[in-house]
Amino acid sequence: MSSKTTAISLIAIVLLFFGAAIVLAPQYLSSRSDQQTLQASDEYTYISDLDFWQRTPRERLVAATARFDLDHSLEDIPLQVGDWHGENAPETNQEVMILLEPEQYVQRLYTDSQDRELWLTMIGGRSSQPFHAPDICYDADGWQYDLGSHATTLPDGGELYGLWLDATKQDDAGGPPWEHVVYYFYLFPNEQRDQSDGIVLFKLTSGKYGSLEETLAMQAEFVRQFFSASRPSQSPAATAQR
Repeated sequence: MSSKTTAISLIAIVLLFFGAAIVLAPQYLSSRSDQQTLQASDEYTYISDLDFWQRTPRERLVAATARFDLDHSLEDIPLQVGDWHGENAPETNQEVMILLEPEQYVQRLYTDSQDRELWLTMIGGRSSQPFHAPDICYDADGWQYDLGSHATTLPDGGELYGLWLDATKQDDAGGPPWEHVVYYFYLFPNEQRDQSDGIVLFKLTSGKYGSLEETLAMQAEFVRQFFSASRPSQSPAATAQR
């Protein structure tokens, strides 16, 4: 092979290398950027999902601004977050505590500068007993409701998925109907999702402020005070589902 032919071959190889680099670099940098954003957002990361007993394609690794695991007290979650100020409102119905037997149970009423009210309930346990879908209680109490899912876009990238319940009940005294909008999801401390490691239900409940979409947008504003970024979970089961 002549030196001229060798030089041409080397140039071709170099051009192919740089061509591949140009094609693959954006994907690599995007992946690296997502991971760095998630890691830099906060040191607390959790697995979020729509269900507590089986994985769904909406499972995500989320970065949190506070600790949402049973190795720490959920009472330490901030009372002042953004425009929202919270007050503890302990559960007074002891039948609830007897039925659920939660390891931790925190209930708060948050209010913003527009006097909008939002209840935050966090229930933690190491078995399935403390957890059930809210529609079971609403159905038993005679509410009419619709169900769906909603993606909350997070400020540093990604989305966190939750389920919503839009419930209405007629007032027996003849007043205007009661309206509740519930938005909730489950948090796990790691991708193994072993119940013995703990599960935390993050549930928001409010009246309806405007339309359902407007109310969910308000609740999403609140969620973003606690969760900053997400990316799809890399657990084998979740990857297989996708």
